[in-house]
Amino acid sequence: MKIKIALAQLNIHLASPAENYASVRRAITTAAARHADIIVLPEMWNTGYALPELATLADKDGETTQRFLHDLAQRYQIGIVGGSVAIQRHQHFFNTTYVFSRTGELVGSYDKVHLFGLMNEDQYLTAGQQENYFTLAGIPSASFICYDLRFPEWVRTVARHGAEVLYLPAEWPASRIPQWKIMLQSRAVENQAFVVAVNRVGDDDANHFGGHSLVVDPLGKILVDAGETEQIAYATIDPQQLQAVRGPIPVFKDRQPNLYH
Repeated sequence: MKIKIALAQLNIHLASPAENYASVRRAITTAAARHADIIVLPEMWNTGYALPELATLADKDGETTQRFLHDLAQRYQIGIVGGSVAIQRHQHFFNTTYVFSRTGELVGSYDKVHLFGLMNEDQYLTAGQQENYFTLAGIPSASFICYDLRFPEWVRTVARHGAEVLYLPAEWPASRIPQWKIMLQSRAVENQAFVVAVNRVGDDDANHFGGHSLVVDPLGKILVDAGETEQIAYATIDPQQLQAVRGPIPVFKDRQPNLYH
């Protein structure tokens, strides 16, 4: 069964949750009208990197975001990989993903594990400790966030459960887009999976973000590159393609984890 995926490459308004929720609502409505099965949002879309202001901006226990995404998924019958949002939980702040099925069921959540010091995440956020493996639109899947991309051992740890699609929302600066593309293609090839990565565009006080949201197939071929402008891009993937890739080269079966330290 082929799956149509919408990539919401948005400009995020720094420290303006109301504007950002409105932008995301429009994106989901548009994607549903185009008959997308799944929409993927960028990282930290509710606040951007307004980290010093999280005490007033972060979503308490993620309740507003969860209710918002649940209602839209259910109303429009669309799966949502909710990028990530800044939340407050037990007096700590997290960079958190929520994943909803087309019926509005919360099927996955994830706190970003690897915090990016260059954007001061380690000063304001608490690192997650759990993986996010789930089924969406009938496909075994997993999700990560931005800097996690640079840790192939973490991606493999989660992908080994059988994930066929790896989702990665990001706020990735334009200056490092060449590395972004190389690593996304590498994660696809080495895990024999589709990779769906959604980056933001626009600027905050310290960064210019590069877009180039991508869908990469299990052989490393880029199926969609959204370029540098704000848009919703679309790709159709066929999970049956994985059988032809995984059969001849069974990398997960051939692993020697007792040697990996």
